Amino acid sequence: MEYVTLNNGVKMPILGFGVYQIADLSDCERCVLDAIDAGYRSIDTAQSYKNEEAVGSAIQKCGIDRKDLFITTKLWIDNYGYEKAKKSIDNSLRRLKTDYADLLLLHQPFSDIYGAYRALEDAYRDGKARAIGVSNFYPDRLADIATFAGMKPQINQVETHVFQQQKKAREVLARYGVQIESWAPFAEGRNDFFTNETLSEIGVKYGKSVAQTALRFLIQNGIVVIPKTTRKERMAENFDVFDFTLSHDDMDTIEKLDKAESLFFRHDTPETVEMFARFVKERGEC
Repeated sequence: MEYVTLNNGVKMPILGFGVYQIADLSDCERCVLDAIDAGYRSIDTAQSYKNEEAVGSAIQKCGIDRKDLFITTKLWIDNYGYEKAKKSIDNSLRRLKTDYADLLLLHQPFSDIYGAYRALEDAYRDGKARAIGVSNFYPDRLADIATFAGMKPQINQVETHVFQQQKKAREVLARYGVQIESWAPFAEGRNDFFTNETLSEIGVKYGKSVAQTALRFLIQNGIVVIPKTTRKERMAENFDVFDFTLSHDDMDTIEKLDKAESLFFRHDTPETVEMFARFVKERGEC
């Protein structure tokens, strides 16, 4: 395993396992246990995924010392604001069956992010979080909170894959010492990701799959990745990316796949804000 060192000195595995859209709790628990058995030590969940309890059960049953695991969860929008965020952090830790999270993030850049972020800072000071950060913050929002908050974020988790490489965002993150983390490193299969000719041809040279080639590209760019799959053989495949290095030419070739735009939605439009407001109503309390 390779690691990144966050701006507060905490080490984080550069490869983790995500549990987005694994809603069935028994299935989620099984997936986390399979991932840990395959070698993963970093698990990423969120209040809005509604599977923190399953992750917590897997943590208890896996047989790995808690200090050797890196657990991330994210606060949902309806828990923003200082007091609600503080309460929701305690609720998440209870569901996760742990005294602390290794990383607490604000999931979206909407509503009372400043009050919620102060609650993250308090959680950090109180030992309830080893690191804190944000998710889906574009460069201007990231610069704002990194400049005016009492503590710089350690992480910004954003859509990052070969078709959206976040080059401008990475420049700004580097300026503030904030680590980038990718969600959707496989672009959720969009843009014919898994049959991409460039990734396939490069992968063949190393005896690796399209998925492994794409993960290695991100890892070599210093990007934390959290691929998700429910199949144990795919978990093992995604984990098997530390025995080869892409050449400079191959890195340059993959870099040319960048379209510098989201394959999902932008977080800086009124329509997106309205969409997330609907999500909050539909999902209820998280």
